[in-house]
Amino acid sequence: VQLVESGGGLVQPGGSLRLSCAASGFPFGDSAMNWVRQVPGQDTEWVATIQNDGGRTYYGDSVKGRFTISRDNANSRLYLQMNSLKSEDTAVYFCAKGCSWKGGAFQRCDYRGQGTQVTVSS
Repeated sequence: VQLVESGGGLVQPGGSLRLSCAASGFPFGDSAMNWVRQVPGQDTEWVATIQNDGGRTYYGDSVKGRFTISRDNANSRLYLQMNSLKSEDTAVYFCAKGCSWKGGAFQRCDYRGQGTQVTVSS
């Protein structure tokens, strides 16, 4: 499994960024995919999930209405469109698969990429 994120950077509050993830080494179209994020020294936070066929999407409360997860199964690509960015969105963002929840709480993911830094600051 290889997951390679790109598209991070520095953006002002209220701005937008689009993250991409190139996936390989597994049948991408058979897998639900996720975005998670982490601030150094803090727990990983689940951001969004998309079903394998793109039919349903799910979002964490902190990003709902501002972020959109999507995928291109023909090219094994995962995306995260981030709008109305806030300073609290600053984190390293990871493309991930094999994520699990327990009692509705996010637990962990079996695979994730190296991450891409998103910094929201004026």
